Amino acid sequence: MVRLPLVLTASMIAMAALTLSPAHAKGPDALSAAIADASRPDTDKQRDANRKPAETLAFAGVKPGDRVAELLPGAGYFTRLFSKVVGTGGHVYALVPAPLADAPADALDRAARVKAIAADPNYSNVSVVVEPFAQLKAPEPVDLVWTSQNYHDFHNFPGLDVTVFNQLVFDALKPGGTYLVLDHAAEPGSGVRDTATLHRIDVDTVKKEVLAAGFVLVGSSDLLHQADDPHAVKVFDPSVRGKTDQFILKFRKPKP
Repeated sequence: MVRLPLVLTASMIAMAALTLSPAHAKGPDALSAAIADASRPDTDKQRDANRKPAETLAFAGVKPGDRVAELLPGAGYFTRLFSKVVGTGGHVYALVPAPLADAPADALDRAARVKAIAADPNYSNVSVVVEPFAQLKAPEPVDLVWTSQNYHDFHNFPGLDVTVFNQLVFDALKPGGTYLVLDHAAEPGSGVRDTATLHRIDVDTVKKEVLAAGFVLVGSSDLLHQADDPHAVKVFDPSVRGKTDQFILKFRKPKP
């Protein structure tokens, strides 16, 4: 009768510690809150089923307080999510390449779209950085550099040396920081053959290029794997759009 209350007390303490631990309390809750954010446009929410943001961001390890550099943020699908996950103690740098003189209208709209997000009070921790892409960098060392569905385009920018660019990413990260590459898969062994035509890239080519910059591959995910994708059509083709086979690679900058 004397020992029972002691056992119960110890169990209650253990349960409280689990409930209040930062990893348990902040991580999943921050991700759930970001996805449930009422400020997200309906077009973003409609894409959640295909993009699996909760699982993808959890795999990346983004958390409250992080500094994130997002390469080529597009219409800001992940920008808004990053903003809410990192919170007031963190910051999101949306890195957009300065348009070339003969750039198409869509390229000119890239900065405008993400600047509209940064101007929204709901996403006040977002800053837009517009520079020539060959020298693009964040204003401070970051915890995560993220690129989704556009690493293949690095091979299509005039004058951009991917080897040098990946080294810039390496230099932009804090020691121990993460470089997350998510992209449309090309036919195995195709290298960079389809980057400009089908907007795809061979996963092994990405690994080779990023590892050459000094990174370590610490994980890969098949969250977005689609076995039915033939890898032979453009990612914009109606037969695969929104359902392409995609890979996710997680690299880390080693600590000294």
